[in-house]
Amino acid sequence: MTAGAPPVTPPVTPIVTLRGVSRTYPSGTLALDRLSLSVEPGEFLTLLGPSGCGKTTLLRLIAGLAEPSDGRIEWSPDGGARRLGFVFQEPTLMPWARVEDNIRLPLMLAAVSPAESAARVGEAIAHVGLEGFERAYPRELSGGMKMRVSIARALVTRPQILLMDEPFAALDEITRFKLENDLSSLAHRPRLTVLFVTHSVFESVYLGSRVVVLSPRPGRVAAEFRVDSPAPRGEAFRTSSAYLEACRQVSALLASAMDLPLTLAPSPSGGEGTRPTSDAT
Repeated sequence: MTAGAPPVTPPVTPIVTLRGVSRTYPSGTLALDRLSLSVEPGEFLTLLGPSGCGKTTLLRLIAGLAEPSDGRIEWSPDGGARRLGFVFQEPTLMPWARVEDNIRLPLMLAAVSPAESAARVGEAIAHVGLEGFERAYPRELSGGMKMRVSIARALVTRPQILLMDEPFAALDEITRFKLENDLSSLAHRPRLTVLFVTHSVFESVYLGSRVVVLSPRPGRVAAEFRVDSPAPRGEAFRTSSAYLEACRQVSALLASAMDLPLTLAPSPSGGEGTRPTSDAT
């Protein structure tokens, strides 16, 4: 290397890559059409798009809960495909079980030893701020606390990738803001890779290091936007001009995506905001 030249940064190997992935349901509905997307380790990627554009289908394909009809999903060689946590829109807790037992469930299914299980449950409870509620039943919890239990249950397996399907959609605004703040801090402590589905432009920008906008069904990557503000974020960012401007730009990308012809190819990654070109193929 020439003296004085800047060091060359090695390329980052994606943790998961989708190449031309399509998904057609038995009814004949084409949910995703030739979607291509790479996810880097440690990033917080938010998926934004209208109802029915295939956001949930995309998470299910990555989780292995469904198979692509076409295309392929490639994983990095470090075992990321086996280290997944999934948080659904509803907490789906066992009503007869206490908080600690709801969180312990995936460890019981994996036959983790009682000693290690207890340590992991305690760690997960501390991560989501549920200390003191270990023995409570779901009926005794607020909606926000139930979602914390669901997040803790996903974290207890120490996943490499956390998949979140509109987990805050049914919560009131105050609770949602609080959970967004906590999730922003939590996701950057263990350096999780997070894929977060949302209908909210504001939520996608506040949480995401990269916002991926999907076109109406059949879903494709219509645009991407990188949020340069450092994480974790807080109320100062939520009221900043940088946040409001980013929301304005993502709103424009989403509005543009709603009018995309179905023949457009997905946009490349990079830049602040990118969108497909207008020439059809």
